[in-house]
Amino acid sequence: MNPETRTQTTRGVSTAREPIEVARELREAIGGVEAALTIFFCAPTYDAQAIGRAMSDQFGDAPLIGCTSAGEITPGGYLSDSVTAVRLPARQFQVATTSIENLGRTEISEIQAVAKELRQQLSDARGNLDGDHCFAFLLIDGLSLREEYVASALHASLAGIPLFGGSAADGLDFGHTWVFHNDRVSENGAVVALVRTEMPFVVFQTQHFKRTGQKMVVTVADSERRIVREINAEPAAREYARILDLSVEDLDPAVFAAHPVVVRIGGQNYVRSIQKVNADQSLTFYCAIDEGIVFTLARGENLVENLRQAFADVRAKVGEPQLVLGCDCILRNLEIERRGMRSEVAVILRANQAVGFSTYGEQIGGMHVNQTFTGVAIGREAQVHD
Repeated sequence: MNPETRTQTTRGVSTAREPIEVARELREAIGGVEAALTIFFCAPTYDAQAIGRAMSDQFGDAPLIGCTSAGEITPGGYLSDSVTAVRLPARQFQVATTSIENLGRTEISEIQAVAKELRQQLSDARGNLDGDHCFAFLLIDGLSLREEYVASALHASLAGIPLFGGSAADGLDFGHTWVFHNDRVSENGAVVALVRTEMPFVVFQTQHFKRTGQKMVVTVADSERRIVREINAEPAAREYARILDLSVEDLDPAVFAAHPVVVRIGGQNYVRSIQKVNADQSLTFYCAIDEGIVFTLARGENLVENLRQAFADVRAKVGEPQLVLGCDCILRNLEIERRGMRSEVAVILRANQAVGFSTYGEQIGGMHVNQTFTGVAIGREAQVHD
């Protein structure tokens, strides 16, 4: 391995079934670099405690973060039942990490303290701690219902440093999601990494939905639980199905993936996706909702072309990426599978050195969104400053 190779991020994937073997395979694939941070994403079919111990044993020489997924973005494209990982080399990156426990009880002041702690950990790093040199990466329990709260508070406290992230997942079971930080494995928690680098980077998002003219008003909702009980003063699932010219029995994840709704905030469209129909014909969403919100039914455009254009825009800003660290909604994964796009998407992801996972939601800035790809693209050539 020559010096130039050692300065680049390294990515790997394992489909072994035993956690110790997974960690050993990944160590062999990506361990030949002095690392500032190791990040991994694992299928929920692995025992979380066992995979956490095995990864910590193999990668304890640097901060370690990760989470469970609903699909993995690997050097070979999308996989399931795998563990994928990436290491950021210490020669190019300085990293601070910390975790947040018991999200249901976390106060804004505690999240502000997290941002302060991260800055203090990097206070001896070379150069400024600002949005030109730093980005923040959030992994959070995807069943906590606290993503909006945490992302918003972190974003405000980071004072101009761009933030992105994803919600840990559990396939399509929605039972338990896990977040990993060093030797700790947590439910109802989050981990945040603050990364400083002289390499060019851009935090970005993309989604392929456009608004239609069909509007809906949330007339009754349980905001804390993200449940919409009535739309247009009718049972939510029945009214949503009527608008789509379907029956309630037709509603399933494929329908939800094809027909999300969007809300307009600050001149931007943000996708709000439905998770499931409940027995009382209410709808549970992946994102925050409130009574009085006006939803607009969205229409999907070509996902592959949208993704290709997003990466063209990224390359125009940072050049050829050495890494794209991405968080991609599980509903996008389902659409890709249903429409037979997997091979086309894999080509795009491989060409841009992508690694990441399928999520229960994505964060960008202070927003928690759905059916969106959020990420950071990191270029190969160091920035030159006057």
